[in-house]
Amino acid sequence: MQPVTQSPSITHYENFPVASLLCPPALRPPIAAIYAFARTADDIADEGDAPASDRLADLTAYRMELHATAAGAAPHARWAGVFKPLAAVLRSHQLPVVLLDELLSAFIQDVQKTAAAAGYAHRPELLDYCRRSANPVGRLLLHLYGVHDALALQQSDAICTALQLINFWQDLSVDIPRGRFYLPEADCTRHGVQQSDLLAQQLTPASVALVMDCAQWARSEMLRGAPLVHQLPGRIGWELRLVVQGGLRILDKVDRLHGASLQKRPRIRAWDAPLMLARALAM
Repeated sequence: MQPVTQSPSITHYENFPVASLLCPPALRPPIAAIYAFARTADDIADEGDAPASDRLADLTAYRMELHATAAGAAPHARWAGVFKPLAAVLRSHQLPVVLLDELLSAFIQDVQKTAAAAGYAHRPELLDYCRRSANPVGRLLLHLYGVHDALALQQSDAICTALQLINFWQDLSVDIPRGRFYLPEADCTRHGVQQSDLLAQQLTPASVALVMDCAQWARSEMLRGAPLVHQLPGRIGWELRLVVQGGLRILDKVDRLHGASLQKRPRIRAWDAPLMLARALAM
C-alpha cells in the first residue's frame, strides 16, 4: 500500500506492490493496470528533458483520456497500452475514477511547483498534496480487496501519507538540488533554516533539528495507521506489515544519519530484510 512516489530519484513505484507474490493471483491484473496508469503519468511528469509546459499539456491530455475511457470511449492509440487494460478494470471492479484523477492532480501540481522552485507553506498544505499523491493508492488497493469501512480508510491514509513523507525525507539530497522543496516553510522558519541553507546542503544544528523533527512526524503518521494490519486478513495483511516495516526502517536510517540525509540518500539493503521480517512477525 505504498504511495505513488514523485521524487527525482525516479523510484518508479519501487514500493508499489505490483503483482507481488503476496497478492492473490486474481488481483494481479487490476493492480498491474493501476500501476501502469500511475507509472506512465510519473514518466510524463518526471522523465526526460521536456519543458514544464509540454509536461503539463501531456498530463492534461492524459487526464482527458482517463475521463473519456471511464465514460466508455475507446482509448486513443497514444496510451492504448495503459487505458485498454484500465478500462477493463474500471468495468470489472468499479474503480473510483476520482481517486485516479486525484493522482493526476498531484502530478500536475508537482510539475508546477518544480518549475517555480516553490515549496509548501505549512504542513496542512503538504498533507493535502499527500492526500492526492499517495492516499488514493491505498484506497484503490483496499477497494480491490473489498475493504470500505471508515476506520480502515483513515488508517490507510495515515500509512500512505507516512510513506510519502518518508520518501521526501529519504530523497532530500536529490530533491533539493533539483528545486523540489518538501520541507514546509513554517517548519523551516521555526527551526531557523532558510531555503538558501537547504540549497547549500550543509549540516547545521538547525538543519539537523529540522530533518529529525520531520522524520518524527512521518513516524507518528505511520504508527497511527499501523493498526490497519490487524484488520486485513491473509496475504494483504502480511504485505502491509512488510510495507509498514519498510517505511519504518527507512526512518531508522534517516535518524541514524542525524540530518545527513540532506547529503546522502539512505536505502534499504538486502541485509535489512531479516530485521524487517522479524518486526513484521512481531506485529
